[in-house]
This record gives sequence, structure tokens and C-alpha cells, in this order.
Amino acid sequence: MTTLKTGDKAPNFSGLDQNGASHTLADYKGKKLVVFFYPKASTPGCTAEACDLRDNYARFQANNYALLGVSADSAKAQAKFIEKYDLPFPLLADEDKSVIQAFGVWGLKKFMGKEYDGIHRTTFVIDENGIIEEVISDVKTKAHAAQILK
Repeated sequence: MTTLKTGDKAPNFSGLDQNGASHTLADYKGKKLVVFFYPKASTPGCTAEACDLRDNYARFQANNYALLGVSADSAKAQAKFIEKYDLPFPLLADEDKSVIQAFGVWGLKKFMGKEYDGIHRTTFVIDENGIIEEVISDVKTKAHAAQILK
């Protein structure tokens, strides 16, 4: 799991979203940034999480937060996810896992007795200067906004 912790400088990531637009840490200087990693677009838990963040998007904006979702899905899958659930924030299509690995959220997982490598559902709250304010590894998919906007 991630070795990043509160007080660390966030990784200087660079990735492309569902439309091919580039996003870097520097793009968000002066804003708080919520980077949420999820295993797979359009699966039940990931949909619940994304929709909870969508439903609270105005609250995030009012508090100077930007949101950025990341998974290893293709840009096409991310675009479908956004379209289907009317998500107002970009989703990085991190197929080469460069952002996922920079944040250290790729690793061994267990599900129904099987072990495999995958994305650990983790959220990083990054302050206006690129410093990690919080790492949420116990994500509550249906109440994730409340975990972030305490």
C-alpha cells in the first residue's frame, strides 16, 4: 500500500483524462485537490463513490476543491462512465499506471479467496501548495464526500 502520508509532498503526476486533456499537480496550485483512485469504472462500488462525490460537487467547489478520479480504465471507458452518471469532474485514464504507481496504490489484493494485483481504493486530499493533507484508505463509497468534507 501507499507509503505517502499526511505532510508529504504529493507526487508531481501527469496524466490524460477521458478527453485526452493533460492534468498535472501544478495545474491545481492554489486549489485543494482530491485525487481519488478507484478499481474500475461503472462497477457498483466505484459508481456509488463517484455519484456521492457528484452529488456533493457544489460543496467541494464552494470550499475551493477540485476533484480528479483515477483508474487504469481506457479513456473510452472513463468517458462512458462520465456520460452515464453525469460526472462533473475529469477521470484520468491511467492505462500505463504511472499516476497509480506514483501514489503507491497498486498492489496485492484479496477478493473471495483469490489474490491478484490491483488498485487499492484510496483518496488523497492535497492542499493548495501540493502537500498531502489527508490519506483516506478506508473509503466509504456511499458517504465519501462526508469523509473528505468534515
